[in-house]
Amino acid sequence: MTFLQGLLSNISTRTRLLGSAANATQSSDAHLHALSSACETLMQRGGEASQIMTAQRALTHYQQLEPEERLAFFSLLASDYAAEPGAIHAAYQAYCETEDNAALEKLFNACEPRRQDLLRRLNLCPGGTFELVKMRADLLKQLRHAPELAALNSDFSHLFNSWFNRGFLVLESIDWNTPAAVLEKLIQYEAVHAISDWRDLRRRLDPEDRRCYAFFHPATGDEPLIFVEVALCKGIPDNVQRILEHGEEVPLDEADTAVFYSISNCQAGLKGVSFGNFLIKQVVQELSRELPQLKNFVTLSPVPGFADWLADQRTSQAITPSGPLEAFLDTPETNELPAAAHKEFMRLAAHYLVEAKHRSGQPLNPVARFHLGNGASLHRLNWLGDTSSKGRQQAHGLMVNYLYQLDRIEQNHEAYTRDHSVVCANDIRRLASQASQHFNTEASA
Repeated sequence: MTFLQGLLSNISTRTRLLGSAANATQSSDAHLHALSSACETLMQRGGEASQIMTAQRALTHYQQLEPEERLAFFSLLASDYAAEPGAIHAAYQAYCETEDNAALEKLFNACEPRRQDLLRRLNLCPGGTFELVKMRADLLKQLRHAPELAALNSDFSHLFNSWFNRGFLVLESIDWNTPAAVLEKLIQYEAVHAISDWRDLRRRLDPEDRRCYAFFHPATGDEPLIFVEVALCKGIPDNVQRILEHGEEVPLDEADTAVFYSISNCQAGLKGVSFGNFLIKQVVQELSRELPQLKNFVTLSPVPGFADWLADQRTSQAITPSGPLEAFLDTPETNELPAAAHKEFMRLAAHYLVEAKHRSGQPLNPVARFHLGNGASLHRLNWLGDTSSKGRQQAHGLMVNYLYQLDRIEQNHEAYTRDHSVVCANDIRRLASQASQHFNTEASA
């Protein structure tokens, strides 16, 4: 940090602290008016120091708004800070006459909404980037009820995809000696298998056969963007409870498999910005260098939505489960399933992951879309892979291994991108085919 940057940072911090008492006594309407005024000032010409202070003042006022005032502010950005139609028409006419690069540049500039420039200026102050990420998280909550804000959301997404591209991301290894401020955030942001307490966290970070990696960004400090938890195992595991409970430690020289058993995005405001594909591929490279004896790089992934899909198929009578399978589906806590019913269940699981499609033409399951899009293959289905209440509720205990093969990642990725092809093991393909025949027979009947 330069001397000037440090000075401005200290000034803005003191200003924010001194103004907090006064801000607390102002009404939300007053904060909204002050925020609108600060944004207008920010869009005018001014020196760097004054713009930084104005941006800080604007973000401070935004933080004091109630949800309804935040919606009003977003509506203001969507309407008053849109691109100007007159300027677009004039720039387009000029381009039609000359068709040169200078006119094209003016047309691009005219088409850009003014709010994108405003967001860039708000980003000038220390901590501005993270405040804007939180602002977009607020916007996403409003979007379902205010679809007219979709264009504003696109502007955030456009800027964030530039500000958070791979070149700015920093991969860090996290262990039990990492500062507590970061470790607390792992507990807070864990989205797959909740971390119950510090003792639980230590089981995931401290043993020699455990790893954790996260992406950070210079502008967000110790706020992780995404992190992955890794277990080093002998063989490919089929049950996550054995990993989470962590009984006997695996000596590193005996480990032949790295299992990515939890991947958590940390910032809701960065939805749609791709981190996971870069993270997994880089972690595979890091582990390959550290432990060249590792042969398998797999996930142990949940299958959210599978139970709901099965319920929908039963309701619509697209499937009619056998008696034993129906009893199992209606009694989630049971671990007993006859062989024939077990095979029936696995056929339905394979069909769901391979054949059931989202309206985009991609697999219906979001976790499948993520890993297959990264170049992994669907390797194995694990019945009772997650016997927790959450695992049973979302997938009747089913979990999946996705396999990352270094020499096939790009090939698989291209196949998925081009045709949405689900690359999977032969036995899963065979099960999916058997289930498809059953669905076709049911449809014909």
